[in-house]
Amino acid sequence: MTKDRLRIAYLCDYSPLNPNLYSGGNARIYGALQKHVGDVTILDEGWGLAEPVRRLILAMPDAINLRARWRVHLMLRHIIARSVRKQLEAGAFDVVFCAYSLQSLAGVHIPDGAVSVYCSDATQTTYKRSEVGQSFQSYLSVSRVLDPWFAAREAEVLDKTDVLLWPTEWLRAGAEEHLNVPPGKAQVVPWGANLDTPPDRGSTAPMTAGGPVRLLFVGRDWWAKGGPMAREVTQALNARGIEARLSVIGTHPPEEQRASCMDIIGPLDKSKAEEMAQFEAAFRAAHFLINPSFESYGFAYCEAAAYSLPAISLKVGGVPVRDGINGHAFEQGVTASEIAERIAAYAADPNAHTALRASSRTEFEERLNWDAWGQQVSALLKRNTATR
Repeated sequence: MTKDRLRIAYLCDYSPLNPNLYSGGNARIYGALQKHVGDVTILDEGWGLAEPVRRLILAMPDAINLRARWRVHLMLRHIIARSVRKQLEAGAFDVVFCAYSLQSLAGVHIPDGAVSVYCSDATQTTYKRSEVGQSFQSYLSVSRVLDPWFAAREAEVLDKTDVLLWPTEWLRAGAEEHLNVPPGKAQVVPWGANLDTPPDRGSTAPMTAGGPVRLLFVGRDWWAKGGPMAREVTQALNARGIEARLSVIGTHPPEEQRASCMDIIGPLDKSKAEEMAQFEAAFRAAHFLINPSFESYGFAYCEAAAYSLPAISLKVGGVPVRDGINGHAFEQGVTASEIAERIAAYAADPNAHTALRASSRTEFEERLNWDAWGQQVSALLKRNTATR
């Protein structure tokens, strides 16, 4: 018999109650499970007897902490897993759901009758071996010697996990290639936008023949998110005689990267009404989101689709931009002039831009929202638990 509400143990290295971690994805996954799937109990993220080690790592600079935490967790997995096992034994769970931190499942014995689930946009190994990870140098080069050992541990966890939930085909291919995940084991269910209330359909500004063109860049890291290319595209449009401006949200570009065609809004806290209003106004005023970056996913593209805003991206990693549907994904090596040429074509044919805006919003309504994710995951997990 299928239960109406499943009992879910939620496992992650950080609490999903903090909406700022994992770019908000951890909180959104938790909320969608609670809304659509069942009653979620957040397991303590402490390391049990190894907790002093975790606290020592957390006190280190971020550049070391981020890399050491998951590696040390895997090394101490049998000690840390004892604490998780006690929590699982104290409840009667139908599902053990792990988000993002694959290491949190390492060494964990799943109670009989429960379904184990792992959900993330990447694993450490798939990321490092992809074109996305290889675009960034490893901070601890000595760690590369141990990479095969870490990859083997990740493969062990994925092999023992019942359900794998990926948001992209990119991750499915990477896990099959690098971690020996059998074809067909993982399910691809796209993630959604980090928005509590989606805007009304068609709330963004229409494009007019010949311009002006309003571009929007969103990201905390100007360099990693493709800020220099976004600036060059804006300048290339102006050089063509099309009035173009670039609004920048999330960061303050260095002085040498700024230009007269840029409007710097900077970081915004969407939990504050005034700053959320600025965020919404920038999305509604734009004609294209332009984030030509290397991503394992990218929530900004989902948010753009919610605002009927087509996105300009690179065809790299798991970026949720389907060419010609919710924007355009360009191959690596594309020039600013080539991107500007594509945008200029829409300035010359506003009706084509209107159609792209409409299909972008449809992509959000049908695929890139958390209700759609929650409903698909609910059906999947209830089928799995019904056979236990």
